[in-house]
Amino acid sequence: MLLLALAIAPGLAICVYIFLRDQFNREPRKRLVICFFLGIVSAVMAAAAEALLIGYFKLDPAESIWSAVLMAFVMVALVEEWSKYIMVRLYAFGKPEFDEPFDGIVYAVMVSMGFATVENIAYVMQYGFSTAIMRMFLSVPAHASFAIIMGYYMGKAKFAGTRRMIVLMTGLFWAVFWHGLYDLFLFLRENKMLGLYVSDSLLFAGAIASFLLTVRLAGRAIREHVSLSEKNHRKNLEHG
Repeated sequence: MLLLALAIAPGLAICVYIFLRDQFNREPRKRLVICFFLGIVSAVMAAAAEALLIGYFKLDPAESIWSAVLMAFVMVALVEEWSKYIMVRLYAFGKPEFDEPFDGIVYAVMVSMGFATVENIAYVMQYGFSTAIMRMFLSVPAHASFAIIMGYYMGKAKFAGTRRMIVLMTGLFWAVFWHGLYDLFLFLRENKMLGLYVSDSLLFAGAIASFLLTVRLAGRAIREHVSLSEKNHRKNLEHG
C-alpha cells in the first residue's frame, strides 16, 4: 500500500497544484477528472504502440547510438506525447469551457498526470521504493513539464485563427523534443560503446540538466498564461 501511495501521490499533487494556479477561471472538476482518466487510456495506447514498434524494428540502445536516438525521440517521446496530445485535442480543446490560454496547460497536465500515474505504478510496483522516490522527483515532474509546454501552445492555438494547426504542431514538437532529449541521456547510459568514453554519471547529469531546463521553461509558460488570465479576469470585472 505504501508503494502504491508513493506511485499515485506525485501525479495527484501536480494536478492539485495546477488546479490551484487556475484561480481566475477554473475548469469544471468533471472535465478535469475525465481528462485524468483519458490520460490513463493514452498510457495503455502508448504502451501497446511502443511494444509493437520496438519489437518490429528491434532497436537496442545498448548496441547502437542510432537506436538510442530513435528509441528516445520516436518510439517513446513521439508516441507518448502524441497519445496525450490527441486526448486533449479530441476531448477538451473544443469544449466551451476552454476559453483562455491557461486552459491548455490545465487540460494537458491532467491528461499527462493520468498517463504518468499509470506508468509510475507499473515501475514502482516492479522496482520498489528507491524507484518510487527517484520518479517522484524526476519522471513525474518531467511528464508534467512536457505537458505544460505542449499545453502552453495549445492555449495559444485556441485563439490563433488560421495559424491554429501550426501552433498546435509547434507545441507537440517541443514536447517531443524535450521528452526525447531527457530520455536520450538515460538510454545512452546503456550504450556499451559510449560507456568506454563517457561516464554514467556524466550522462545522468545530462538528463538532469535537460530536465531542469524543461522545468524552467514550463515555469515561465505557467507565469505567462496565469498573468494573461488575471488580466482577462480584471477586464471582465471592469466591463461586467
